[in-house]
Amino acid sequence: MSSDGWQKLAATLVGLFVVALLLLFLGRVSEIIVLLFIAALLAVYLSAVTDILVRRFGLIRPLALTLAIILTLAAVTGVGALILPPLVSQVQEFIGALPRYAQELEGIMASWAERYPVFEGTVLGAEGGGAVQTLIDDATAFVRGSVLPYITAGGKVAIELVSVVAMAIYLARNPGEYRKGVIQLAPPAQRKIARATLTDLGETMRTWIWAQLFAMLVLGVLTAIGLWLLRVPYALAFGVFTGAVAIVPFFGTLVSTILPALLVLTIGGWAHALAVAGLGVAVHIVEANVVAPLIFEERVSLPPVLTIMSVLIMATVLGVLGLIVAVPTLAAVLVIIRHVLFGQVYGEHGADEIPSAVLVQTTGERKVFTVTEGKP
Repeated sequence: MSSDGWQKLAATLVGLFVVALLLLFLGRVSEIIVLLFIAALLAVYLSAVTDILVRRFGLIRPLALTLAIILTLAAVTGVGALILPPLVSQVQEFIGALPRYAQELEGIMASWAERYPVFEGTVLGAEGGGAVQTLIDDATAFVRGSVLPYITAGGKVAIELVSVVAMAIYLARNPGEYRKGVIQLAPPAQRKIARATLTDLGETMRTWIWAQLFAMLVLGVLTAIGLWLLRVPYALAFGVFTGAVAIVPFFGTLVSTILPALLVLTIGGWAHALAVAGLGVAVHIVEANVVAPLIFEERVSLPPVLTIMSVLIMATVLGVLGLIVAVPTLAAVLVIIRHVLFGQVYGEHGADEIPSAVLVQTTGERKVFTVTEGKP
């Protein structure tokens, strides 16, 4: 082998070794990276509220940020004080009655198996008895396995929580400095694409956060009111649950629609259960296709298959925490791929007109960022 061949081989081996070390390092600090990502999401929210206060009232940024934090804490405290007592009561009552509902649902499933022989040998038949309780146990084990380490960690969780909040406040207080620092990490010739990528990331995360908060509020309120009108027990608890799991696309919609319907099936029969299921479907359709488009000029559009895969992968790796960050993580990855791989490596778009990876306007067209040598 020639000297050039040996040099290329040595360079390849060194490169592979560096990549392996980098992957090992990222694996060891993956939890820290997730915390930083959550802090960045919180910073995007605080920065958005701060920007509104600065534009509307002409406040200096530190004062506006302080007011944004105070308003957020006041809103969370007020809503918590309003709904927390009845919510806790309903949740405790529901958990206490869950074994009875599970047993009654098992009986209904057994009667289906007796009436329709095709179900014999399935989870509905006698041989598959206990399917409902098994599902409950599996869900409980998943949540316990994901949450218990944080509960038992005690001081570590407190330190991480304070760290996340502190990082978010510092990021929101002066985002330009951190943005400038990240851009300077890129080679001078590539800083234009770095600016575009960061701009797209910021706009995407801001749009997702506002849309997600809005969806959670609308779904929770409409579901609670609808279930109350349909005389479903624990309407408030199911409404809050629907709003909370809205952060998990597809799976959240499915579970929040089926769960109250199955409960009603044990106490009100088929007609009542179908009405509850229809309510769940209608509420999600109205929120996604009627209410949200009237409020937001832009939306985050993600491929459904990739979204489901992202949720499954993140849940497997990080548990419940992965469910929370799955969608914004996917959106961030798609933004980076669009700008760096498609734009820079493949050269699919012009130098100054860069379409967003996931932001779609009301016209159905992707948002386009006009990038100059300075700030986009």
